[in-house]
Amino acid sequence: MNNILEKRQKSQLSDEERVRDFQRNLYRKAKREPNFRFYVLYDKIRLPHFLREAYKRVKANGGSSRVDGVTFAEIEEYGVANYLSEISVELKNESYKPTAVKRVYIPKANGQTRPLGIPTIKDRIVQMSCKLVIEPIYESDFEDSSYGFRPKRSAKEAITEIRSNWQQGKTEVFDADISKYFDTIPHDKLLKVVAKRTSDRKIIHLIKMWLKSPIHEEGKISGGKKNKLGTPQGGVISPLLANIYLHLLDNLVNNKDMFKRLGIKIIRYADDFILMGKHIPEDRLEYITRILERMGLKLNTEKSRMINSKEESFKFLGFTFRYDRGQNDWRLRYWHIEPSMRSQSKLRENVKDYFRKNRFKAMPEFSPGLNAILRGWMNYYHIPKVSYCRKTFKRLRWHLDERLWNHYNKKSQKVSKLYRRYGFDGMVKKYGLIDPTKYIYQHQLVKA
Repeated sequence: MNNILEKRQKSQLSDEERVRDFQRNLYRKAKREPNFRFYVLYDKIRLPHFLREAYKRVKANGGSSRVDGVTFAEIEEYGVANYLSEISVELKNESYKPTAVKRVYIPKANGQTRPLGIPTIKDRIVQMSCKLVIEPIYESDFEDSSYGFRPKRSAKEAITEIRSNWQQGKTEVFDADISKYFDTIPHDKLLKVVAKRTSDRKIIHLIKMWLKSPIHEEGKISGGKKNKLGTPQGGVISPLLANIYLHLLDNLVNNKDMFKRLGIKIIRYADDFILMGKHIPEDRLEYITRILERMGLKLNTEKSRMINSKEESFKFLGFTFRYDRGQNDWRLRYWHIEPSMRSQSKLRENVKDYFRKNRFKAMPEFSPGLNAILRGWMNYYHIPKVSYCRKTFKRLRWHLDERLWNHYNKKSQKVSKLYRRYGFDGMVKKYGLIDPTKYIYQHQLVKA
């Protein structure tokens, strides 16, 4: 009778609730038994509620069609249920084979480009379903010092941890950079680490196929089975695999006596990490270098550096950290965290590009898109009681005012007079444009 009631209750749950219920149970099991290897997982990936939830999340993330040209609109027209049912059959028959990933390049802040390997929608759905199944197992093992691409964790917690370490006197900082991490992860070593907690050979085979997916670039196919290194940035499963592999480094620094004794802490966000301590001896850094080399990875010696953060600033996750003089009393010093100048320049470029692409829109249609850019950037950098953004947001308002002035001057005389009459404050009141200088106050009211 109890089993019948349980099944009835489960049938009334949404797909998301059923997936979360499974994840909670799996996480608890993995947490209780840290040496347990899970062996029956593959069949969960093809369950209808997992595939439906995976499709929902993949669609929410967006993205255009890739190598096979299939779009979300075509899937909707064909029937999502039919499409997912066919994927389920392929997984059951073990006939599923990933398609080549499309390589695209996105600009980096330093003027260079970063290659992304974007899978097809079908492959993203299967990867997402796999991620939903196995992620809780590895989450139970991950260290608190890891913040990137993890549920309920973000850069804000990493920045808060840096400030906490500062307050504890950990002012020596090793700012590390791993050379081309995503492109150089050795497949054989990564799969061995994955297999420590997952003994399901079908899951391991899936991951191996994704790692060895061929690359489609400019009409040519490369890579494939001969590829032994790297996991494509842009794949749904890639961030989880990257965290699984670098968990070895987190575990080493947090639990090995040679680091614990000196109170050395690691803060890692994906492949970016720093070490913080009152004193970080050279032999500890040499040990880190040797461990990374054994993992098949390499520190970029040109970009990695040891600094005394009381004397020199450093950048991490788009923030600048420095020990600064007080505004009212130059004799006082305080820890200062603010958006980096590079990040501010990038925002201004995005704003400029938005003005250029939407110059013919009327203000009621213009302001929502601009607000989305501003809100996303300010939400990231505004960390209450941690980051200092008042000056930055004030400069941003000046920049927006100047942009709007130029924008309206290019329009008709009547519209230009409208802006001269109302000004920036008028745009805020009349069209709901965000005022960066009042954003912190408004944000605090919403939170309250």
